[in-house]
Amino acid sequence: MLEFEEALARVLAAAPQPTSESVSLNKAAGRVLTAPIRSPIDLPIFDNSSMDGYAVRAIDVSSATPASPVGLRVAGKVAAGQVFPAEVSSGSCVRLFTGSLLPPGTDAVVLTQAQPGENVRLRGEDLRQGSQLADAGQALSAGRIGLLAAAGLARVQVGRRPLVGLLATGSELMEPGRPLEPGRIYESNSPALTPLIERAGAIPQTFPFVVDELAGTSLALAEALNQCDAIVTSGGVSVGEMDFLKRAFEQIGGSIEFWKVAIKPGRPFAFGRFGDKLLFGLPGNPVSALVTFLLLVRPALLRWQGATDVSLPTHPGVLAEPLSNQGGRRHFVRVNVDAAGKVHSTGIQASHMLCSLAAANGLVDVPADSTLPAGSAVTVLRWEY
Repeated sequence: MLEFEEALARVLAAAPQPTSESVSLNKAAGRVLTAPIRSPIDLPIFDNSSMDGYAVRAIDVSSATPASPVGLRVAGKVAAGQVFPAEVSSGSCVRLFTGSLLPPGTDAVVLTQAQPGENVRLRGEDLRQGSQLADAGQALSAGRIGLLAAAGLARVQVGRRPLVGLLATGSELMEPGRPLEPGRIYESNSPALTPLIERAGAIPQTFPFVVDELAGTSLALAEALNQCDAIVTSGGVSVGEMDFLKRAFEQIGGSIEFWKVAIKPGRPFAFGRFGDKLLFGLPGNPVSALVTFLLLVRPALLRWQGATDVSLPTHPGVLAEPLSNQGGRRHFVRVNVDAAGKVHSTGIQASHMLCSLAAANGLVDVPADSTLPAGSAVTVLRWEY
């Protein structure tokens, strides 16, 4: 049984190098850059007004006071997007508006006495031409996309999104929305994992349920591998009489790289390779499936696209109650963090308990055979819904 860090290192090492593709900026949110980007222009592009007012030569109004104002001749006006056609001479001013290009000869925008540069957004004060806008391996946020757009970029080079097949195994499974038959259950892993795959930047493709039978499992795996870059399965990876996944994968030519990870929930996690394609065999219990996806699959999908930061977001919190782990494996406990930063257990931590999963917005890593007392400072692993 592998320790978590070793399992993660092996999964990340197996992730293929990213393949670069060009996408339009308006389709690039969340995508991972494969090349650094430098600014082709200064920001601001030119000196411009930060308010509605009058463009002046500061020296002309340096002596002005409320008791002794200075009179200036208004030589014209310039709206944002326009260019004043001449240099402004001493004793003159130009009416202008927020964002207007400063007319030649002026160096301040006033409603009162001015100093040079007052109320002026200077060319390049935000960003100089040639400055680094983004690094390879960064995921593009809305703010960074706005910066790239302001620099005039229309397209970026990003890592190709892997196509990920989702296979749920189990003869007992039924689609939600149908009348439930005796002895059957509704399949919930695929609907829960689909948005997590998408938020990791990959493209999910759901396949029909796989019954507990060796030949059928082999056929389903082969078909999914033929279509997809990677497969995420749920169920069938333990040691029961009806657990066929590992045998079926090896039967079609795949190799299981490791099986069992020393974490709770999620010990029966299988990782395999089929050429340059990957198998992530998640446990069937819904909590175990989600936790192992977050800890072991999500990082691999991000690295596949070239991401340098593949960890879950974290933040500090303070335990509102003790968290106890009496087992020999580290336990990723489901918690809810309130607005004050207090961390609460979401209830019974059994791997089939969906209510405590639905109430959770984070995980706390509790070491084996330990209790974290109330008031302890902890690191909370977060994921988005």
